[in-house]
Amino acid sequence: MVRSLFQIFVLAAACVSSSIAQSPAPSPAESAAVYLYQGADRSARLIAGARREGALVLYTSLATSESVPFTRAFEKKYGVKVELWRSLSSQVMQRALNEAKARHYSVDVIETNAPELEALARERVTARFASPYIADIPSWGVPAHGMWVSDRVDFFVAAFNTAKLRREELPVTYEGFLDPKWKGRIGLEATDQEWLAGLSKYWGEERALDFFRRLVAMKPDVRKGHVLLSELVAAGEVPVSLTNYASNADSMKRHGKPIDWKPVEPVIGRPQALGLAASAPHPNAALLFADFVLSPEGQELFNSMGRFPASSKVKSRLGAFPYLMLDPVALIDEDEKWLKLWNELVTAR
Repeated sequence: MVRSLFQIFVLAAACVSSSIAQSPAPSPAESAAVYLYQGADRSARLIAGARREGALVLYTSLATSESVPFTRAFEKKYGVKVELWRSLSSQVMQRALNEAKARHYSVDVIETNAPELEALARERVTARFASPYIADIPSWGVPAHGMWVSDRVDFFVAAFNTAKLRREELPVTYEGFLDPKWKGRIGLEATDQEWLAGLSKYWGEERALDFFRRLVAMKPDVRKGHVLLSELVAAGEVPVSLTNYASNADSMKRHGKPIDWKPVEPVIGRPQALGLAASAPHPNAALLFADFVLSPEGQELFNSMGRFPASSKVKSRLGAFPYLMLDPVALIDEDEKWLKLWNELVTAR
C-alpha cells in the first residue's frame, strides 16, 4: 500500500554518515542572514563564503545521469565540492526530515518533487531564501512562504517502446487506452496518486474515477519507481507506460534506448523544486548552488539534458503542448484523500 507523505514522517530511517567533515551547523537565524541578504555585494560575498566552506551536501531524486554532470559543472565553476546522495523522492524527504528531528545536520540542499519539499517546509526543515533568479520562475513554482522554488518540471506522459509501437498507434486521450486491445500492454507507477488528483481536477472527479475503475480492470502492470518503469519500457517488458516522466524517457532516448513519449491528453505537470536546509552546515554554498540551478546557465543545462527547466528565461518544450500544472500546496492539503482513493483503486486490487 502506498503511504502518504505525512505517514512517511513517522517511519525510522537509517542515518548514513557524510564523508565531508561537518562544521557546527548554524542556527536558523544565522542561515537566514545568509539566505536573505540582498546587499550590493551579495554575489562576491556569497562566492567568498562558499569557497571558505569548501563543500555542500545535496540530497536529490534527480537521476545520476543528470545530477552528476550538473554538480560537476557547479564544482568546476566555483571550486566547491558537492557530495551527492540520490534516491527516490520519498526517501530523500524521509532522510532530510529524520536528520532534522535528530538534530543531525548534514544536508544543505534538497532537490526533489515539490510536494515533498512542501511537506518539509511545513516541518521547518527548509527555510525561505532570496535569489535574483526567482523572478524568472512562474507563479506556480514560487509558494507564498518562499521555502522552496521550482527548478524544473516533470510531465506525466505515455512512454512507449519504439520497437513494439509506433507513435501514431497511441490514442490522443488517456480514455483511448480503455480499448480492449491495450489489455496486458500498459504499465503504471505505483505511487502516482498525484496523477489521479490531476485527472480529477481536469475532467472532474466522477469522470476520473470512472476512468480509473475501468483502467484497473484491464490489469495494468504496476511498478514502483519512475526510472524503473522507463527502463522496463525501454526493455520492452512494458510496451507503454501511462504515468511516465517525459524527462526520464528523453534521457534514455538520448542514450540510444528504444523509448519515446507522446503527450496524451490531458497532460499533467508537477513542479520539481529545491529547498535550502534551515540549519545547513554550508549556507553560503547552499545558496550559491541555488543561484546556479535557477540561473539561465543552470536552467539551460537542464534543458540540454532533456529536463524541462522552470525558468521563463530558457526556451524549452515546456509550452509545446497544453497541460495542467499541479499545485504542490493543494496536493499536500488533499494528500490523504487522493492516497485513499489511489490505494482503493490501484494498489488494493
